Amino acid sequence: MIFPLEQLIKFKGNIYEMTCAASRRAYQLSMVKDPVIEESDDKVVSVAAQQLFDHSVTYSIEN
Repeated sequence: MIFPLEQLIKFKGNIYEMTCAASRRAYQLSMVKDPVIEESDDKVVSVAAQQLFDHSVTYSIEN
């Protein structure tokens, strides 16, 4: 699973922002070797995207 397709279709925000946030979150998860990655069969980007869609992790745009 790369991005959850049904949630991606329903997403009304800026998909570019979501993609950048997922990429940044995936980097964070891999750098700290988060146990969530070890427990999941999905790739790190998939886990990061799911966290963003579930709102368990939020992001904001810095100006």
